[in-house]
Amino acid sequence: MMVNEAASRGATHTVPTDETVHVVEFNPFEDCGTGSLVAYGGDNYIVVGSCRFQEEDAEIKGMEFKTLQTFHRGIRVDSIAWSPETKMDTLTQLIQFCTADADRNLRLLTSDLKENTRWQVIEGHTDYINDLVFDPNTGKQIASVSDDHTCRIWDLDGNQKTSFLLHSPGMSLCWHPEEMYKLMVAQKNGIIRFYDLVTLQAILSLDCGQMPLMSADWCLGNTIKVGAVAGNDWLIWDITRSSYPQEKRPSHLDGARQFRWSKANENLFATTGYPGKMNSQLLVHHLGHPQVITDK
Repeated sequence: MMVNEAASRGATHTVPTDETVHVVEFNPFEDCGTGSLVAYGGDNYIVVGSCRFQEEDAEIKGMEFKTLQTFHRGIRVDSIAWSPETKMDTLTQLIQFCTADADRNLRLLTSDLKENTRWQVIEGHTDYINDLVFDPNTGKQIASVSDDHTCRIWDLDGNQKTSFLLHSPGMSLCWHPEEMYKLMVAQKNGIIRFYDLVTLQAILSLDCGQMPLMSADWCLGNTIKVGAVAGNDWLIWDITRSSYPQEKRPSHLDGARQFRWSKANENLFATTGYPGKMNSQLLVHHLGHPQVITDK
């Protein structure tokens, strides 16, 4: 977001940058020790910082942002996934995350934010990588989906452990901490499949009934809820009831781009439109209310 646009929309804090920011990801794992970790990346570098809020420290007014490290790489980053192995409350600090980059490779970063930084290049995909995620409990495996019609699972040394052939580009992945042996894979053709990671078989399918599906998410607070955006609409499933969505409503007239569940409330979720489009807002929805709660 540009500085003047952020100010007009009431941003509480603005971090200046000299290039376009393509992706921003907060660390979703609680045990990081020093505020909330965030990473954002552009065409040439990734910045790791920490955010502290007034609710955590009464001496802070609003929010405090601190840059911890800037990693110069010379390649555009398209996606970032944090590892649960990231620790900031020990004597030896450890930052670990993986990126999907414009050259169709993954790169695993492990750093102590001092002198020891290692990048592990993970090769194998033959087209753009749309999403990636760590095994949320051990952090020992990474799953990724791509326009090459595959979902692949890797170890931290870059070895491919298994792969699933898809019928369409893979758009989203979810690895739920309460369902360690299941992986949710959403495809652009509107099909969402759950794979059993022991038998390596598909065990459940959901159908949007429309396309293109651009993003899907598995609710952290309730494992029977899945949400997605396809076309202009958001869709919600109760996976115990039907393969077709129980709720569906239009959200973005120029096409919906992302869907994310709240990590604190199983009835709250957010959708976004395409950047640069007329209806590119961030919308926050509540399943108990017909109207949008927040429009940004």
